[in-house]
Amino acid sequence: MTSKRSVLLLATLSLFALPVHGSMAKTLVYCTEASPDTFDPALASGTRDASATALYNRIVEFEPGTTKVRPGLAEKWEISDDSLTYTFHLRHGVKFHTVDGFTPSRDFNADDVLFTFERQADAQNPFHNYASRPYGYFDGMGMPRLVASWRKLDNYTVVMTLKAPHAPMLANLAMDFASVVSREYADRLLAEKRPLDLATKPVGTGPFQLVDYQQDAVIRYKANPDYWRGRPRIDDLIFAITTDASVRLEKLRAGECDVMPYPNPADLAAIKTAPGIKVMQQEGLNTGYLAFNTLQKPFDDPRVRKAIDMAIDRKALVDVVFRGTGDIARNPLPPTSWAYDKTTPDPVFDPDAARQALTDAGIKDLHMKVWAMPVQRPYNPNAQRMAEMIQSDLARIGVTVDIVTYEWAEYLARSKPVDRDGAMLFGFTGDNGDPDNFLSVPLGCAGVGATNRANWCFPAFDDLLRQAAGIVDPDARMKLYAQAQGIFREQTPWVVIAHSVVSIPMRERVQGYVMDPFDHHDFSNVDISE
Repeated sequence: MTSKRSVLLLATLSLFALPVHGSMAKTLVYCTEASPDTFDPALASGTRDASATALYNRIVEFEPGTTKVRPGLAEKWEISDDSLTYTFHLRHGVKFHTVDGFTPSRDFNADDVLFTFERQADAQNPFHNYASRPYGYFDGMGMPRLVASWRKLDNYTVVMTLKAPHAPMLANLAMDFASVVSREYADRLLAEKRPLDLATKPVGTGPFQLVDYQQDAVIRYKANPDYWRGRPRIDDLIFAITTDASVRLEKLRAGECDVMPYPNPADLAAIKTAPGIKVMQQEGLNTGYLAFNTLQKPFDDPRVRKAIDMAIDRKALVDVVFRGTGDIARNPLPPTSWAYDKTTPDPVFDPDAARQALTDAGIKDLHMKVWAMPVQRPYNPNAQRMAEMIQSDLARIGVTVDIVTYEWAEYLARSKPVDRDGAMLFGFTGDNGDPDNFLSVPLGCAGVGATNRANWCFPAFDDLLRQAAGIVDPDARMKLYAQAQGIFREQTPWVVIAHSVVSIPMRERVQGYVMDPFDHHDFSNVDISE
């Protein structure tokens, strides 16, 4: 018997059906958990949809399933002996997408690379603030202080010059914020006074093109026939936006979607035995945490933060919320990072000591907000339940907690400002595998008011990160990162809660899907068997 939900989904998908000539089109449906907040990956914050992977390329990219950098739109590069000059040799014959109102007159070239970074770095560029939103990752990673210049040698050669050596730079350039956009398209949009189309009607060089988007319902992509790595095997890629994990699972079982992210941990055992379904799993490069606003009194006092930290029962949180798919966190870095400090002791759970610490800090009758994410992530599969448990823990030491939440895009936007009221449940999945990324983006001074949700700027911590990033030797870098993790534990800008296993259930007909350490979903090499 077909459910009303099934009929509605099928009817919705049929609205976007494309004509097929010669053979039946291959359609893959991905039941995503949230709407994207933008199709401009340089503006994106906190989302892990397939926009950047599907629509765009970067000059260097990650080998699928790994943290290894491989050629992208640059087919090769050289780095000078002093590690300050990077010369990128670009591919010829790469086509940009054609969309309604724009047909490119030329192939990808050096002008597009320069525009991609100039719009983020140069406040005078017309696209620097075109969406009234900051370039959070570009700024949060400190790119303005790292890069001295980009220049064009010819149409297919660009040179990036650094102000100082920076070991993670190639990995940085493989991240989403560095996705190459078309200067020609941007110029057209500016001339026609519709610059916001850059974020809503995207033009890239990637394996798929956007066909249609209905917010909170469906995103429809089609294969790019001119994709420079070869046309994808999937003809139509559909994102069915389904916020509830139980509903996503119901659709997967009914064959209404092929791949789903973020299953309820309690459902995993049953999913693994369901006919026609397989589950891929791997240890995540992630950390879930509660971020204080360290600019808000009394959370500007490390003693108060450490008291709250001691009052939270992490073991109970992991047991109840993660149901065997998470481990208690000890550091901001996850154990899957090569710079993880293995000497870190277990976190202390001591409500009596926490209550006394608040008294010693002169705090009584503390009333605070805890923000609960409205979406699931591997680092937090049920933020509402976690917030309720934290509320109960803190009540035992005399702290009153109000739980608040917002729609996901609003949650992301409201959580950035330095005057945010409350501690927020959030998390971080690594973007490039380098510990600099994992520590600098969510905890560095450059990210305050943007990617650093704790608004924590601690110069000694920042100095250690800067020193470590300027060194090539991993052992020397590891020692500095161990010191940085020690400062973090002493200052406690976050209550680190858990690291998790990432699980991706899918229909058995899905072939060639590779799990991504950064929690992206790449369908460019995926096929389906009928």
